[in-house]
Amino acid sequence: MDGFYDDVIAVDGAEIAYSIGGSGPPVLLLHGFPQTRAMWQPIAMGLSARFTVVMADLRGYGASSVPGQAVPQDCAAYSFRAMGTDQLALMQRLGFERFHLVGHDRGARVAHRMALDAAERVESLTLMDIVPTHLLLSDLRCPVAKSYYHWFFLAQPHPFPERLIGADPDYFFESCLLGWGGAQLSDFAPEAIAAYRAAWRRPEVIFGMCQDYRAAIAHDLALDGADLGRKICCPSLVLYGEDGVMAREYDVAATWEGWLADMTVVALPGGHFFPDTAPEPTLRAIQAFLEGFEGAQ
Repeated sequence: MDGFYDDVIAVDGAEIAYSIGGSGPPVLLLHGFPQTRAMWQPIAMGLSARFTVVMADLRGYGASSVPGQAVPQDCAAYSFRAMGTDQLALMQRLGFERFHLVGHDRGARVAHRMALDAAERVESLTLMDIVPTHLLLSDLRCPVAKSYYHWFFLAQPHPFPERLIGADPDYFFESCLLGWGGAQLSDFAPEAIAAYRAAWRRPEVIFGMCQDYRAAIAHDLALDGADLGRKICCPSLVLYGEDGVMAREYDVAATWEGWLADMTVVALPGGHFFPDTAPEPTLRAIQAFLEGFEGAQ
């Protein structure tokens, strides 16, 4: 990607692959399932004119390392807290003590946990197409469970989901991309699809993604439950796909009222994967939010 370079940094317990480019205040972009940091390319290019943009692969995803393969029954290393600690260490190693934080899907859940655990590090928070993890799991609705069945399939003990997915990873993961809002494969940039396939065809990455979902139930539900009633005070932007499952099944803004003290909410065209399928409106929404901060160049 023009103007960006790729590297890997060793943090405590993992190696995190990232891309960095641009100039100005730092912004960290975190991808979701079943993607990699490649999802951000058009958005990152647009932001890089005024911001220093870091795109990172979560541990277990993309080109980042996949710890814990020797002890698959222990998924604690894939909690949102653990994955957030990776990203906080990455940004500190890059020299960014405070930064704007943007996440989609699993990346948004990691970002939410980072803002709770290290509020002093987060200048602003952007969450894309999620409702709080604790709400989704503690008040599970039948239509949500049907659409988001993968939460519970991927969380089954190793190696059950890994073996089934490994028989045809493209079929399984592309069915995920095409759900949750009715996208078509042609809606995704060919280079992004190529990057996703290259990652999810690797057995260790399939394992890492399953560990992520196992940890959500085994660890993150309790961690978020312990923080009920705590509000994140930094300015926060909530984006959601107007045709997605979250918009259909929830009042997305209302779900975040107990967590975010200073919140702006915007609906964007498309389903769950609107950063891939509608990158220009997504970029405009992020730019409008971030450029309101003092120091944007």
